[in-house]
Amino acid sequence: MAFPKTFYRWRPHPWHGLEVGEDHPRIVNAYIEMTPFDAVKYEVDKTTGYLRVDRPQLTSSMTPTLYGFIPQTYCATRVHGLSAKSECGDTDPLDICVITERPINRGEVILRARVIGGIQMIDNGEADDKIIAVLDNDQFWKEAMDVKDIPPALLERLRHYFATYKLVPGQPSDVHIETIYGREQAYSVIEAAMEDYTEVYG
Repeated sequence: MAFPKTFYRWRPHPWHGLEVGEDHPRIVNAYIEMTPFDAVKYEVDKTTGYLRVDRPQLTSSMTPTLYGFIPQTYCATRVHGLSAKSECGDTDPLDICVITERPINRGEVILRARVIGGIQMIDNGEADDKIIAVLDNDQFWKEAMDVKDIPPALLERLRHYFATYKLVPGQPSDVHIETIYGREQAYSVIEAAMEDYTEVYG
């Protein structure tokens, strides 16, 4: 029996086997690793593609949005070039935070996300940008086209979460939030991460 062209006989690796999305960088596919209900930091295992437990959350704060990555992206020289104070890219897929009105309480889901901005974060000298997006078919957020359309309180929650999510009590933090940028800069970061991915993985 022949399988249809749109059918994956084997589960694709979420980083390498899924597509960025036909309408990128405006709308991208996002693979969700964590939800606002998770007290444990989950991360895709780069070898198997399954979710692995990275660590329990180190502080009492929880991610304020869905959190995952954009498939077939990689943060290396081009992403580093857009982050003036970083020393290099973090050599991970490009992270994305997706805002929704209705709660989604499980990870390992794929969704279409409309890009509206991003957070320029530097973690131990590495460029570790976080793209900000909204669920594309969420009617509550249908007017949100740029980061300025998001309530400042929600942006501050995102800023605070990423500034503290690796904080170990009694130890200094080397995570810096440089700026929150708009849609056009986010498009540039996504395109740079796609080019970095192509250079490394073909």
